[in-house]
Amino acid sequence: MYSETAAYDQGLLDVGDGNRIHWEVSGNPAGKPALVVHGGPGSGSSPRARRYFDPAAYRVVLFDQRGCGRSTPHASDPAADLSVNTTAHLVADMERLREHLGIDRWLLYGGSWGSTLILAYAEAYPERVTEIVIAAVTTTRRSETAWLYEGVGRFFPEAHERFRAGAETGAAPDGHGAGAGADGSPGLVRAYAALMDHPDRAVRERAAAAWCAWEDAVLSMEGMGTPYTDRVDDTRLGFVRICAHYFAHGAWLEEGALIRDAHRLAGIPGFLVHGRLDMGGPPGTAWELTRAWPDAELHVVESAGHLGGEETRKLLLTALDRFAKG
Repeated sequence: MYSETAAYDQGLLDVGDGNRIHWEVSGNPAGKPALVVHGGPGSGSSPRARRYFDPAAYRVVLFDQRGCGRSTPHASDPAADLSVNTTAHLVADMERLREHLGIDRWLLYGGSWGSTLILAYAEAYPERVTEIVIAAVTTTRRSETAWLYEGVGRFFPEAHERFRAGAETGAAPDGHGAGAGADGSPGLVRAYAALMDHPDRAVRERAAAAWCAWEDAVLSMEGMGTPYTDRVDDTRLGFVRICAHYFAHGAWLEEGALIRDAHRLAGIPGFLVHGRLDMGGPPGTAWELTRAWPDAELHVVESAGHLGGEETRKLLLTALDRFAKG
């Protein structure tokens, strides 16, 4: 990976609804524009992502999506209004940021939730996208969310029992803590969304800890430690509140719409990397997307899971070096 580089410009962009999103730019001011779209939702951007880009070739833009990182207000504050934090709002924010920075077209890079947001933006504004590079493909279908928070529990029954227990004090909109809602959203997720809006911080903290423990259980075979539990204080609260909010609403996307509408990406080169051993998001979604998007190439890494590894990093670096010349 490339050496760490510092941002040469940064700021807070007013995107309306009382929200301001933090952004920063590094690399070559005259280089190829690239936007890093972080995961979560609600994880916030990481300077480490810049190390995938040749700083002499790229103008790299990082930003924190609404409610997380250095964007304001922070979702850990129960007074922060999440009704104005949806996929459509984030897509509009990305386009507003592009205009603010005077960028005509840019490469999009990200993974996990970031891939959902990348696809939603690119299908809305294909003329603004040069290439797409994704690691750990997701489209946040309700079926995918149901697998992550309920189905995969068959492999981790002890951890899933604890996860279910953590939701018992939270009520889904229909008064139940489990079972799919009318829109197909998993009941456990809706129960946690209710808990994360509880006025008592102690209740929110217990729910956030239980959520992160489950996320780490799903990743436990990858040998990468406990990246979710390692989040602390407001960072953890904001992350879980945003995640539960998005997943309880199916990310406000029609089921399967991102794959159905992948034809809008025609002419945009795509490079997709997915771990064969990704327990939280099996490679079937990446395969379906590639079938619907002929300009995308899929690389399945046999030894990797959701967080990737050395081979994943090498593939991503190869793709970004190739596209830097485009």
